[in-house]
Amino acid sequence: MKIASWNVNSLNVRLPQVLDWLAQAQPDVLGLQETKLTDEKFPTDAIREAGYEVVHAGQKTYNGVAVLAKAPITDCAFDIPGFEDPQRRVVAATIGGLRLINLYVPNGKAVGSDKYDYKLAWLEHLRGWLRDELGRHERVAVVGDFNIAPGDDDVHDPAEWHEQILCSTPERQALAGLLALGFTDSFREFDQPEKTFSWWDYRMNNFKRNRGLRIDLILTSPALTHALETSVVDAEPRAWERPSDHAPVVAEFATP
Repeated sequence: MKIASWNVNSLNVRLPQVLDWLAQAQPDVLGLQETKLTDEKFPTDAIREAGYEVVHAGQKTYNGVAVLAKAPITDCAFDIPGFEDPQRRVVAATIGGLRLINLYVPNGKAVGSDKYDYKLAWLEHLRGWLRDELGRHERVAVVGDFNIAPGDDDVHDPAEWHEQILCSTPERQALAGLLALGFTDSFREFDQPEKTFSWWDYRMNNFKRNRGLRIDLILTSPALTHALETSVVDAEPRAWERPSDHAPVVAEFATP
């Protein structure tokens, strides 16, 4: 089983890239973030023609998430229980024996801002929900753009980013709190090339200079971690024409 996640930074712009990548990579399940489409404009027919079922939660211009799967999708949820939020940042679904939770975590804008406080509150409510999901499901994958670099190894220049947004101590502590529930950062289960990132700002030629951050993650429950075979960042689509500023991240598992 192959699970993937990709912040596409506008599906309206990036649909050709997504369809090309699906044909090439053939994931069984793909979580998309920042689709930036209202639900009535979602390209459902094109996705189904590519061989995938899809559920989505969108809004105009901002945010938006979707789950694509080759198998039937059931038991969907689109909000963090108990956290009132009009922003479309969550879609959870069951695909066979897998519970997939796809997230677009708030960016936070700047440390100490109102949006930063919202991010930390969002993550605290997320932690309670994920604890409950682990109680209900054995095979759980939490994927998405977490907008947090877990550690300095995930940052091109730790000194430059020290205590800045995406790398501040409270954000990293919130992510560590998710991992403490029993999740594993699948990428770190394997020896990885140094300076492997999943996001590069469009400005200042940052992709070619490899000035990036690893903020797109696949977290796995113990049962999934036990079946984990590979976990990588596929940087190739970041070099395509009109790319997203994020690359897909991919994890493969032994079939139970």
